[in-house]
Amino acid sequence: MLIGLLALTVTAAFAGAAIYVSVAEQPARLRLDDRALLQEWQPSYKRGAAMQASIAVVACVLGVVAWWQTGSLAYLVGAVLIILPWPWTLIAMMPTNRLLEAMDAAAADPRARELIIKWGNLHLVRVMLGVLAALAFLWGSI
Repeated sequence: MLIGLLALTVTAAFAGAAIYVSVAEQPARLRLDDRALLQEWQPSYKRGAAMQASIAVVACVLGVVAWWQTGSLAYLVGAVLIILPWPWTLIAMMPTNRLLEAMDAAAADPRARELIIKWGNLHLVRVMLGVLAALAFLWGSI
């Protein structure tokens, strides 16, 4: 049971970070001019990606262990849902990420705003997967 609660806690941290990006950071960065927008996004993305990727792996492993210990399908569902942001990011988001990472932050590239808006919309899937995974782990814990 402890492992399941740990999976829930770590997944809630992932979901909370994803929600924060979508409801606080993304709207705030979109108020910046095009140059500052990209200057903020590039280091923020790099740091956030490393943090959220690590959290997702830890939560997935904890979920699989909880499923193995309890046999509860809810933990397996949660483990799958919390790791799905990895393929989503690699397949759907990475082309946009690469374009934004390659841009010169010192120059005001007119494509930056459009791509960061697109990135924000794609990021909402990560929010949804994190919240659904947390709900699955909550279901397994009760």
